[in-house]
Amino acid sequence: MSSALVVGSGLAGTATAIRLAEAGVAVDLVEVKPDVSAIGSGITLQGNALRELDRLGVWERARGRGYSFDVTGIRAPDPHGTVLAEIPDARTGGPDYPAVMGMSRPELARILHDRAAEVGVKARFGTTFSELTPDDAGVDVVFTDGSGTQAIGDRRGRYDLVVGADGIRSAVRRALGVELETRPTGMGIWRAFGPRPASVTRTDLYYGGPSYIAGYCPTGEDSLYAYIVEDAQDRLGMTPEQQLATIKELSAAYHGPWDEIRETLTDPSKVNYTWFETHLLPAPWNRGRVVLIGDASHSCPPTIAQGGAQALEDAAVLTDLLLTRNALDQELWDAFSARRFDRAKAVVDASNQLGQWLLDHEQGDAPGLFRSIAVLVSEPA
Repeated sequence: MSSALVVGSGLAGTATAIRLAEAGVAVDLVEVKPDVSAIGSGITLQGNALRELDRLGVWERARGRGYSFDVTGIRAPDPHGTVLAEIPDARTGGPDYPAVMGMSRPELARILHDRAAEVGVKARFGTTFSELTPDDAGVDVVFTDGSGTQAIGDRRGRYDLVVGADGIRSAVRRALGVELETRPTGMGIWRAFGPRPASVTRTDLYYGGPSYIAGYCPTGEDSLYAYIVEDAQDRLGMTPEQQLATIKELSAAYHGPWDEIRETLTDPSKVNYTWFETHLLPAPWNRGRVVLIGDASHSCPPTIAQGGAQALEDAAVLTDLLLTRNALDQELWDAFSARRFDRAKAVVDASNQLGQWLLDHEQGDAPGLFRSIAVLVSEPA
């Protein structure tokens, strides 16, 4: 394999592009969004994700921009935000990494894209594709800009491999005719981004009260993201100002550091609302020389904070196989499925189970579920 196209510049796509380019593959990376700053918001990365960032050569840069911690707090939805428990988080990446690190997604994207440029990846923003035509020897591609107009510059390309890492509503998946039901789980999440009060030094989770979960995660010395999980509702008609007022109103039931956080939430553009959705593509994840990874093939609620890690693991396993096998054949794709499907399925199932227990107001064995996933992901993918 001498050439590859990666569609989508999130974690899975950029990590794949870096690993292939490091090995001498000519890699084009296209992203329909206009620039790096448009890629996501905040992210919680567990140790197995940090291990993969180290393999990509960006761990030290990322650590300098994120906020690391090793304990998660559980607080009560009472007038004081009483701490009920302080739970040591498993170091799933091994002893050389913290258990958890919060980070700004755009900041992480910039670091990864800087690394991609260093190793020779050719990235184009505001660009996607209109046609994929695979055959036994490669894939022909026609490019467009984000509006569907034929792209300026290289309008056509031929590649040995195309990697669809373009998210939960993957255009690559649709182009392949792959049918996959993405279903809402019944919950919606408010996220807001703002300054970090000195009292916030880790993730704290408040269960109960008027919402299912109210939490926050530090993402840097001066930043955090806060979130509240509620029943999924139609919030589409709300103005940004109404969205800001709503998350502040919902947060009024939660205290402790939330009292400081609430006062700092003043920018309507830093608030968003989405539904939790989930899907899992049955194996295999490829159709000939086009393969789907990351949210394009498996997606789940962020209830165990493994989404970013699983995307990075997809990239690691795929590139390990591509760079060590002699042929892009069914044996390679079978090996990819064998290493990734069951592990991704376990994460998807566990994430959905935790959410369902909350929806059903059942206690469930959440600690046992967290332990089982921690044991699973502590082993390299």
